[in-house]
Amino acid sequence: MAKVTLKEIAREAGLSVSTVSLVLNNRPCRVSDENRRRIKAIAAAKRYVPNQIARSLVMQRSGTLGLIVPNIESRFFSRLAKNLEQRCRARGYALFITTSDDLASQDIELISTLVTRGVEGLFIVMGNQREGGEELPERIAECPVPYVMIDRVLDELACDKVLFDNELGGYLATRHLLEHGHRRIACIVNASRSETGRRRLDGYRRALDEFGVTFDQGLVFDSDYYIPAAYEAAAGVLETDATAVFASSDNIALGLLKRLYERGSRVPRDYSVVSYDNSAADSLFEPALTAIDQDVSVLAEEALALMLRRLEGGSADSVEPVTRLLEPRLVEHASVRTV
Repeated sequence: MAKVTLKEIAREAGLSVSTVSLVLNNRPCRVSDENRRRIKAIAAAKRYVPNQIARSLVMQRSGTLGLIVPNIESRFFSRLAKNLEQRCRARGYALFITTSDDLASQDIELISTLVTRGVEGLFIVMGNQREGGEELPERIAECPVPYVMIDRVLDELACDKVLFDNELGGYLATRHLLEHGHRRIACIVNASRSETGRRRLDGYRRALDEFGVTFDQGLVFDSDYYIPAAYEAAAGVLETDATAVFASSDNIALGLLKRLYERGSRVPRDYSVVSYDNSAADSLFEPALTAIDQDVSVLAEEALALMLRRLEGGSADSVEPVTRLLEPRLVEHASVRTV
C-alpha cells in the first residue's frame, strides 16, 4: 500500500499543505476546531504516518540519542540499555544502542557514526581496551553534540558524568567478608586495564587495612569482565588458602563458580563469595550470591536528566558540567558464612 502524503490529506480536506502539516505536528496555527478535527479524521482514516526524516529537517531536531556500551551481553550493560531506552522513549526520544566490543578504537568510530546519523546527544560507556584508541579523550572532547559519560569516565574531561562509587563498593564487599570472620580473602579483579577495577581494588585494600589485615598481592588475580577469563583466573584462587573471594563483577563471579563447582567445591561451605552488580542472584548457581548492587534505573535516570538539562534547558554550552557519584549498596543473600 502506497504511503499517504500530506498533499493527499490537504487535497481531501480542501486546505493548504502547510496548515495540514502544522495540525498533524501539533504546532500552533490559525485553523478552526472543525477543520482541525477534519484533518485528523482524514489522517486517521488513511493511516497517515509522519515522515520523520522530513520532520527532522523542518524542525532541525532528530529526536534521537545514541548509547555506546562495551558489551551488550553484559547483564549490567543490557539492563542499563533497557532502562535508558525506556526513559528516552517516555520523553519522546528514540535511542540508538551500539556496542564497542570493549575497544576504545570502536568508541571513536561509533561516536562519528552516531553523530553523522544526526543524534542530538550521546551516552558513552568507554571500552577498556585502549590499543588503537589513544586519541579517544580528544575525540570525546571534540564531540559536536552534548554527551554524558556513564559508569566509566575520564577524570581529565570536563563533562557531564554519572557513575557509582566503585571504591566504596569494593570496600563494602570486603568489609562484609571481614565482618564474618574471614581474613584470607582472594580478589578477582580487572585492575590492569580498567579504572573501575582499580577503584574496586582500592576499596578491597581499604577494608583490609581498617581491620588490620595485611594486604597480600598473592591473593589478587587479574581478569577481564568475561566468564572464560574469570574461569582461568579462578584456578589461581584454588591454589591459595583463601576462605572467601571478592569477585568484582557478576561475570567474574560466574566464571569463579564454574571453576569451583567443577572441582566439587561449594559456596558457602568451602568458599564464601561476594559478587558485584547483583544481576546473577537468580542464576543457575545456588545459593544466591551476596552482591554489591548498582541500581541501573537510578543510573539511567540521572544520565538522562543530565542530557535533558543540556538539550532542553537553553544553550547547551552555557551549562556547567556535573558529576553525579552514586552510592552502591550491599544486598545479602546466602553465599557468605561466618568462620
